[in-house]
Amino acid sequence: MKTKIKRKMNTGFKRLPTGPHGGIELLLIHSVENLGKQGEVVEVRRGYALNYLLPQGLATIATDHHKRMVDKHKVKLQELERAQQAKLRKEAGEIAKQSVTIEANATEDGHLYGSVGPAEIVAALAKNDVHLHADQIRLEGPLKELGLYTVKFRLASEVEGELKVWVVPQVGA
Repeated sequence: MKTKIKRKMNTGFKRLPTGPHGGIELLLIHSVENLGKQGEVVEVRRGYALNYLLPQGLATIATDHHKRMVDKHKVKLQELERAQQAKLRKEAGEIAKQSVTIEANATEDGHLYGSVGPAEIVAALAKNDVHLHADQIRLEGPLKELGLYTVKFRLASEVEGELKVWVVPQVGA
C-alpha cells in the first residue's frame, strides 16, 4: 500500500504583515509626503508597498524587531530630523533672498507670447547657483504677463519659502 506524503510548498517568501484595515504595514525609513514621517508605522495598499515604497528604499517591512529598534533610537531620529529641518529652513531663507529675472518674448501690452513655468524659474535659479527641481516650485498657474511675481517653493513637507521672480521683455525683441 502506497501512502502519499503531503509536502508543504516553500515559496521562499515571507507573508507581509497586514494591518487592521487589510493593507500592508510598513516602517518608513524616510519621510514620505502625504503618508508619514521617518520612523512611523503606516498601512498602505499592497501595490503601493511592493511597487514604490519598498523598491525605492523609502520603507521596510514593519517587523517587531524593526519597531523595537525605532523605539530605541527615536530620540536620536528626532534630533537628526530637527537638524535636517533647521538646515532646510536656513537654505530656504537663503533662497528667499534671491530675486531672479526671466526674459520673455512679449507684446507691447505686456502679454507673453508663451508663458513662464517652473522649468524656466529653475533654470534662472541655476544661474545663481541655486539648485531646485521643477516639482519644488509651486505656481498657481503659468506666468503669462510681464511683472513681478512672488513664487512659492517647497524644500520639504514643512519647509516652504517665497522668492521674487521678475518677468521682463526680451532685450532686442
